[in-house]
Amino acid sequence: MTDRQTYRKGPVFLRGTQIPRQTSDASLLSATERSDWLHADPWRVLRIQSEFVEGFGALAEIGPAISVFGSARTKREDPAYRLAEEIATGLVRSGYGVITGGGPGMMEAANKGAHEAGGLSVGLGIELPMEQSMNEYVDLGINFRYFFARKTMFVKYSDGFVVMPGGFGTLDELFESITLVQTRKVDSFPVVLVGREYWGGLVDWIRSSLLGSGMIASQDLDLLRVVDTAAEAVEYVVAGAQRIRPTSPE
Repeated sequence: MTDRQTYRKGPVFLRGTQIPRQTSDASLLSATERSDWLHADPWRVLRIQSEFVEGFGALAEIGPAISVFGSARTKREDPAYRLAEEIATGLVRSGYGVITGGGPGMMEAANKGAHEAGGLSVGLGIELPMEQSMNEYVDLGINFRYFFARKTMFVKYSDGFVVMPGGFGTLDELFESITLVQTRKVDSFPVVLVGREYWGGLVDWIRSSLLGSGMIASQDLDLLRVVDTAAEAVEYVVAGAQRIRPTSPE
C-alpha cells in the first residue's frame, strides 16, 4: 500500500477526502467567512478554549525550560543543525528542558540534543496546509489548531528564547517575544540570536533604521544578543533565565 498524505488537525488526523481546504486558523481569520458558523459550528469557541486547557494541563509542571526556534528546512548535514543539538545539550546540562515547534530541521536538532542528553524534549506542533509531523525526538508533544494558543504556550512556559537561523515563522516568534518584553507584558527574559553572519544584517538594520529613525529607544537594542557558539548561547540565555527565576533548577 502506498503512503497516504496525513493531515493533523489538533488531536485528529485526516486522510483522503477528509483533508480540509483551509486550516482552522485560516477559516477563523477569513474576512469573507459568513456568519453561518455561529449556528452550524457553535463549538468553535469551546475548541479554542480546549486548546488552552490542554496546553496548560500538559505543560504546567514541566519545570524550567528554554524555547529553541529555527527553520524547518535546515538539513541534517548543515553545521547549524549540529549547533542546535549542542545548544540543547548544554541547556539540559544546565537544568533546563527544551521546547520547540516539534517539526523537522532546527526543531528536530534541538529536540534531539535534549532527548539524547536525558532532558525533557517538548514539541508544540501546529496545523499547517502541508503536513509537518512531530519529530521522533519529542518526548512530550501537543498539536495545536491555532497559532495564538500555541504562541501563548511558548511564552508562558519558557524562561528564554534561543533563535537559530530561520524564515518568516522564526522572525514572527522573534519579534513577538521582543515586543512582549519591550511593552512589559512579560518579564525581561533573554533572547539570543545564534549566528552573526546570518543575523548581523538584521541587527544592523534595526540599529540604523529603527533606532536611527527614533522608532525604538537605544535600550531596546539590549533586548537582543547575537552569538556564534553553543557555549555563548547557553551561557547568555541561562544567566538571563536565572535572573527571572532565581532558584537554581534541579
